[in-house]
Amino acid sequence: MESITGVALVTGASRGLGRGVAAALAGAGYRVYATGRNIADAELPANVIRMACDHTRDEQTAAVFSRIAVESGKLDILVNSAWGGYEKMVSEDGEFTWPLSFWEQPDHRWPSMMEAGLRAAFVASQHSARLMVRNGRGLIVNISHWAAVKYLGNAIYGISKAATDRMSADTARELKPHGVAVVSLYPGLVRTEAVLEAARGGHFDLANSESPEFTGLVIAALAADPKLMRRSGEALVGAALALEYRIADIDGKVPRAITLEEL
Repeated sequence: MESITGVALVTGASRGLGRGVAAALAGAGYRVYATGRNIADAELPANVIRMACDHTRDEQTAAVFSRIAVESGKLDILVNSAWGGYEKMVSEDGEFTWPLSFWEQPDHRWPSMMEAGLRAAFVASQHSARLMVRNGRGLIVNISHWAAVKYLGNAIYGISKAATDRMSADTARELKPHGVAVVSLYPGLVRTEAVLEAARGGHFDLANSESPEFTGLVIAALAADPKLMRRSGEALVGAALALEYRIADIDGKVPRAITLEEL
C-alpha cells in the first residue's frame, strides 16, 4: 500500500509557483492533486495526480473535490495558487504594462486577479473546509503578497492581495473551533516563467529570488508544525518561516526575508 504523509491539493499548478509547490509537496511525501487549465503539459513528478480544471468554472472545481473525497476521503492541505495576475505582463508590442496607472491597466488584469485568483480561492476554500471540518484538521494556504499592506506599483494587485489577507483572517476565525488553520503566505520574488521573461527585459533583479519549489518546502514544514493553530489567520513571510524551520532553497541558497520597511 502507498505510504503517504497526507493529502494535498494545489490549484493553478500548471506552471509557476503552483507547479513548484506541487512538486515539493510530492517530494515531502504527500499524495498531491494538482489542477490547472493546462495541467497535462506541466513538468511535475509522475506521482502527482493531474486534474484539468478551470477554477473560474465552479462545476469543474466541485468535480475536483468530489474526486478527492472519493479517492482519498480527506484533504490535509489546500494551496490556493490559481492566479492569472502575472499573465501578459509584457504586451504584444513589448510594453511592460504592470506599473501603469489603474485607469491605464489592460482590461484582462482585473478578472485575472479577482476572478481567477481571489474568487477561485474562496470557492476552493469552501469545498476544502467541508472535508477538513469533518476530519477535524487541515491547513489552507492562500498565496498573497506585501502588496496587501503597501502600495507596490499596481492598484489592482494591492486590492486583490488585501482581500486575500482578509479572507484568510476571517475564514481562519470561523474554522478555528474545528482545528483547521488558514494563513496567507508571502513568497519573495519567485522565478516563475512570467518573472523570468520580464527579467530578461531588465524589469526584475533576481539576486534574492526564490525557486517555485521553495514555497512548497515552507508549506510542508508549516503543516508539520505542532503549533500551527497559533499562526492561523496570520499573514506569514515564506523566507522568514524558512529561516525559522532551517530550510534552504533547492539550490542550497537561503533567500533573505524582505521586510515591509524595505519595500
